[in-house]
Amino acid sequence: MDKGDHKHSGRSTGSDDLIPILIFLLISSAFSSVVVNGAGSNYLLGVGSYDMTGPAADVNMMGYANMDQVGAGVHFRLRARAFVVADLEDGGGRRFAFVNLDAGMASQLVTIKVLERLNSRFGDVYNEKNLAISGTHTHAGPGGYLQYVTYIVTSLGFVKQSFDVIVTAIEQSIVQAHYNLRQGSIFINTGDVVGASINRSPSAYLFNPEEERARYPTNVDNQMTLIKFVEEESGKSIGSFNWFPTHGTSMSRTNKLVSGDNKGAAARFFEDWFRSSHQNNSSNPPTTASASEQSATILMEMARRIKATGGQSCDKTTSQKFKVRKTSESEFVGAFCQSNVGDVSPNVLGAFCIDTGKPCDFNHSSCNGNDQLCVGRGPGYPDEILSTRMIGERQFQKAIDLFSSAEDVLSGKVDYRHTYLNLTNIEVELQDNTVVKTCPAALGPGFAAGTTDGPGAFGFQQGDTKINDFWRRVRDFLKEPSQEQVDCQLPKTVLLDTGEMFEPYPWAPAVLPIQILRIGKLVILCVPGEFTTMAGRRLREAVKDTLINNGNGEFNNDTVVVIAGLTNAYSQYIATLEEYQQQRYEAASTLYGPYTLSAYIQEFKKLATAMATGENPTKDGPSQPDLSSVQISLLPAPRVDTTPTGGKFGDIKEDIVLPPKKGHFSSGDKVSATFWSANPRNDLMTEGTFAVVEALAGKRWVPVFDDDDFCLFFKWGVETTDFHGVATLEWEIPKETASGVYRLRHFGTANIGNAGYQYFTGASSAFAMSSS
Repeated sequence: MDKGDHKHSGRSTGSDDLIPILIFLLISSAFSSVVVNGAGSNYLLGVGSYDMTGPAADVNMMGYANMDQVGAGVHFRLRARAFVVADLEDGGGRRFAFVNLDAGMASQLVTIKVLERLNSRFGDVYNEKNLAISGTHTHAGPGGYLQYVTYIVTSLGFVKQSFDVIVTAIEQSIVQAHYNLRQGSIFINTGDVVGASINRSPSAYLFNPEEERARYPTNVDNQMTLIKFVEEESGKSIGSFNWFPTHGTSMSRTNKLVSGDNKGAAARFFEDWFRSSHQNNSSNPPTTASASEQSATILMEMARRIKATGGQSCDKTTSQKFKVRKTSESEFVGAFCQSNVGDVSPNVLGAFCIDTGKPCDFNHSSCNGNDQLCVGRGPGYPDEILSTRMIGERQFQKAIDLFSSAEDVLSGKVDYRHTYLNLTNIEVELQDNTVVKTCPAALGPGFAAGTTDGPGAFGFQQGDTKINDFWRRVRDFLKEPSQEQVDCQLPKTVLLDTGEMFEPYPWAPAVLPIQILRIGKLVILCVPGEFTTMAGRRLREAVKDTLINNGNGEFNNDTVVVIAGLTNAYSQYIATLEEYQQQRYEAASTLYGPYTLSAYIQEFKKLATAMATGENPTKDGPSQPDLSSVQISLLPAPRVDTTPTGGKFGDIKEDIVLPPKKGHFSSGDKVSATFWSANPRNDLMTEGTFAVVEALAGKRWVPVFDDDDFCLFFKWGVETTDFHGVATLEWEIPKETASGVYRLRHFGTANIGNAGYQYFTGASSAFAMSSS
């Protein structure tokens, strides 16, 4: 039996000899992890996945708030990955859907519109209480899909194209999961990921009590919690989701390629590994054996005779046929979800001054007072693509280990609880019986300083609690905070009073959802923000204690509590009260004041009590606002596309340049070609591709890599003189690539004005790749 899959063996017999049967049953019970028709297989399971890459040009990326970081191509494509689990004991009615997005975070408005679509399909089967939408926190996805001013100002307001593609992807991934529901089992496993995270605010972490810190071996949570879905009838694994905290900032604030960052990379590696190892179907098929056995001389002669095709018309869906990975109902879905990521960085080499090479100031993460000189380094420094791959691989390798060795079968209820909170004015009773309050949202000077993953601007430093007269005047011009707000936020100094700014519409959320999902002993806390390491530990511990103390024995120390960060909505950071005192970036971005975490813990304990006792919360709270009708969009529409006189879209501008002397390429070389092209916003190529590497197999061209591969880059830009669009395809030839004849193919869609749109493709001249 493949240890990656769990199969149940059964047989019927007419023999009267019971001894062989008893021995068989004994062996089966010892070695089989799946208890069919027992406690472990009383779930309906379904998974789904859909492309949500979005606009690959012109749109500011969500995460770093850097106005100059505007998309200009694709590193690899983004996806929405979903699972649905339903409890068979009540006929499958008790269910929830969890969706993991290759996006910076979830959005209230996205959730609202997704539910409208699901309601039109399924009625009230999926609703705000049993749907969770979580972001991986990549900082390399298109922005403009949230509804509050603070989060869309750098994208020039609301970007409908970004928004629509995310909503559609979530909807389609859930639809797939819904219609693929099958009886099966869920396995759970945990283990530590090594070398994928460090604490980027270690000085703030030290503000937490020494006795509390002594309970943990590190200042970040290294544990990955993984669940594995196994279909009962076939015994095959259909999917796996895991939770582990590390920021999606392996790609820097200067990157302009759409990318799922390290978690998206890990998901791509995991799904490719499963496909190749469990289905004997490599995602990158080699060329024919006869071609791979040819000498370099023969291959070069074959390639020399095949010239560029020139631009050609094609159908709207042609690129979908050239995708290497075809989405199907049997597709395995592997998702790498975010957790309490607030102070956790993937730049594991640490932060150094780019002018001197020395470590940054410990308390302020600056270099001689300049925060912009202090930058974190990933393991592949200075190559951010390599760092992204390495951090993704470290998560992927641990996921393989946990997936392959998972034997602990979940059993018990599928359950959920959900409520809305107005975080701007919650009374919180502390342990000493003192009653305190949260505040309207506000950002401090440390927010403007940014982090070592992406430094800010304007001279601010992490830990600042003072603002100069100039910035005070700017703040007061936008909105002078009330004295009550100033006092409530202390020791934070209010730099932006976002919770009291409502023009042209609200700058920050006031009402936020919290949610608990349960599958047996696995409890998922869905939080609408980024909890720091210690804040997450406190929340998990408080909820677990509440469940155990109120669950009449249903919960115990084996209960596994995980945090799903950036889920259902977004409200920036949640630091501990002690970390709040230093006012580094995470604390300065803790919107609702020093007792934000205390409020979350108090309200989550209420939900946990309701879940443990089988009751519903006493009140559901105010609902989220729908601000879609007041959104402002300032991003210009794509202009009409043009080519040079006499040229066609898809024609070659710069063809393949062969390596001098040897005349062919080898693994590790980079191949590139540039095409006259059109704005990628004209057509997102959803479930398609902008770029393909084709291999010659006999007389047929076979796609072997596309823009969902880590080795093939699609880059787009505009000529500075005549403003014609150009697309550059770059292929870094992987080691395992077979010898053969290859070429690069590009797909695009041109806006040709009143005549509408023209779908085009073009291929470069052929070239030889020899491993000899």
